[in-house]
Amino acid sequence: MLLQAALTHSSSGNAKADYQRLEFLGDRVLSLVVAEALYQRYPKEAEGPLAARLSLLVRAETCARVGAALGLEEFIILGRVERAKGVQRMTSVLGDVVEALIGALYLDGGLACAKAFIQQAWQSLLAEDPASLKDAKTFVQEWALGQALPLPHYEVLGREGPHHAPVFTMSLHIGNFAPVSGKGTSKQLAEMEAAKAFIAREGLR
Repeated sequence: MLLQAALTHSSSGNAKADYQRLEFLGDRVLSLVVAEALYQRYPKEAEGPLAARLSLLVRAETCARVGAALGLEEFIILGRVERAKGVQRMTSVLGDVVEALIGALYLDGGLACAKAFIQQAWQSLLAEDPASLKDAKTFVQEWALGQALPLPHYEVLGREGPHHAPVFTMSLHIGNFAPVSGKGTSKQLAEMEAAKAFIAREGLR
């Protein structure tokens, strides 16, 4: 079933029904629908600003915001160990599941079905200031530069999990601020989580 596949993580042990192929399809459908929405919503914007908005609106962190708002983490099917570690709440996983769900809606009900879901789920995001949609690492770096602080520095704290589904822990260091850490299925995603944790702790946005 498409919905079950869209919610199934590779750690579940069901290699024939995880969300990766649906995520691949849903990513393309999402980009098309959001691009059309931006084209219609901002008739006076040039291609450059529209492309920048599109990139921010379809990135993993934004998709994860949608997934969290929908409470999808409660329905993701994954291995017992991974669930205990909270993998279902990771930005990368939540974002991928949202894209997989869009792919499933497209296959099951066509473009109109997927479009209706995207238009509703992204309605408020389409109206946001692009600055508020910047990824956490970029935001933290620009903030540090604006405060005349050293550039953010990331360190590997650890790696756990099986080879096919690793979980990295990265720490973020900025000047004299206490370090913060984040977890992700890649070093880059763990850095993103650490940056998000820093933003939340310091109340930066």
